[in-house]
Amino acid sequence: MAAPTVRLDNADNVVTALRPLEAGIFVETVQTLAMIPRGHKVATRAIKRGEAVVKYAQVIGYAAVDIPAGDHVHVQNVEFRNTVHDYQFSTDLRPVAMVPEAERDTFMGYQRANGTVGTRNTIAILTSVNCSATAARQIAAAFGPAELAAYPNVDGVTAYVHGTGCGMAGDGEGFDALQRVMWGYARHPNVGGVLMVGLGCEVNQIDWLLEANGIEKGPLFHAMNIQDVAGLRRTIEVGVERVKAMLPLVNQAVRTPCPVSEIMVGLQCGGSDAWSGITANPALGYACDLLVAQGGTGVLSETPEIYGAEHLLTRRAVDAKVGNRLVKLIDWWEDYTARNKGSMDNNPSPGNKKGGLTTILEKSLGAAAKGGTSPLTGVFKYGEPIRTKGFVFMDSPGYDPASVTGQIASGCNMIAFTTGRGSAAGYKPAPSIKIATNTEMYRRMTEDMDVDSGRIVSEGLSIEESGREIYDLIIRVASGEQSKSEAQGLGDFEFVPWQIGATM
Repeated sequence: MAAPTVRLDNADNVVTALRPLEAGIFVETVQTLAMIPRGHKVATRAIKRGEAVVKYAQVIGYAAVDIPAGDHVHVQNVEFRNTVHDYQFSTDLRPVAMVPEAERDTFMGYQRANGTVGTRNTIAILTSVNCSATAARQIAAAFGPAELAAYPNVDGVTAYVHGTGCGMAGDGEGFDALQRVMWGYARHPNVGGVLMVGLGCEVNQIDWLLEANGIEKGPLFHAMNIQDVAGLRRTIEVGVERVKAMLPLVNQAVRTPCPVSEIMVGLQCGGSDAWSGITANPALGYACDLLVAQGGTGVLSETPEIYGAEHLLTRRAVDAKVGNRLVKLIDWWEDYTARNKGSMDNNPSPGNKKGGLTTILEKSLGAAAKGGTSPLTGVFKYGEPIRTKGFVFMDSPGYDPASVTGQIASGCNMIAFTTGRGSAAGYKPAPSIKIATNTEMYRRMTEDMDVDSGRIVSEGLSIEESGREIYDLIIRVASGEQSKSEAQGLGDFEFVPWQIGATM
């Protein structure tokens, strides 16, 4: 019979149950004292109160009471403490064996005039404020499959609406973040044409965005305000006519062979479980390393979900400047949560805990595995344009829609999303592939999952084999193959700019 648990490092004092374990089952040198759910942890020796609980050879929490050998180790007997690290910089740099340019992989992408490359070719209807959301949605609704049938190179017309844009400060972190998101979507390589729709009196003025970013109106870039056009009905009519005028122009774009170095993948996880850090996340990390070796870019985000693992990333920073930028993000988040009377351990979620994750420290160690082993070449603000190749980090909340919105605004033209509990979401205009951490969930949600990395445990597939499968799928989907989320029409409601600051 196969071993009932998996040990991740010899230094660990816990192991993870591969199946539900009854009391009295032998686990290594101890017997279980209670029922251990699948994916949950078993103490392999006595852990005294206040002693560190260790997994991945890293501290994931502290014993809240004396934990006897063989006991179930989880929220009932483990407590969280803020991390204290003596940060090191550039001490774990592993050189990337770059593939020679003449031998690099290619994909079929849309080459844009500004030098960027898209994986999709869409028209975006962007709103400056919640007040113009209805207009944007009704304009987009006029362009279903029948209306787009004559334009085979156009992948869709999408409205990006949100709940902010007014009742906010006209400068500062929140305003700057929203402006970066709007600019990022307006200039995204997957967007061939843009229509911006505002109300007219909001704080987030469209004209300010255009002026600040040097954007000029033209055949493929339109902007209007409901108050200037003379009301909602007329705005919708004018908007529909402008999109109709853009369609034949956007349809002129065709896919051509492009280097894989032009793919920028947002690395995401949601609905994580105990298998995330064992299967799908390290497999995606290997795929990220393959992409980096091709000259491409992998973007890790969700700053609260690397909390407790950031010291491993600073050791991979190419220099102290990059490392210190990451540390400053952690400092900001500790202050941000404290002044809002929260805790960094508010994450993991109830679903994460049901799946076996006990503290944010444990979740973060698994989440960071999505970044592979390549050097950390840059650290960026939320929605800031990413100009650095390789493995980089972008600041964001752990809330998936807000985090992915920032990654797309920063330039990600693909999203790779690992999930253990079963996340079903899409993120237009960037196609999203879903990677299951366990085979049981993959089989239960086959219409939503693209890759079964659970086979690493269920079939003995290697992390490298699963990572190669993910990398190959990224290239195919970037070339036009539909992901499972695209096939189900997901992605119209996941545009969620991060709201920072007071709503007034």
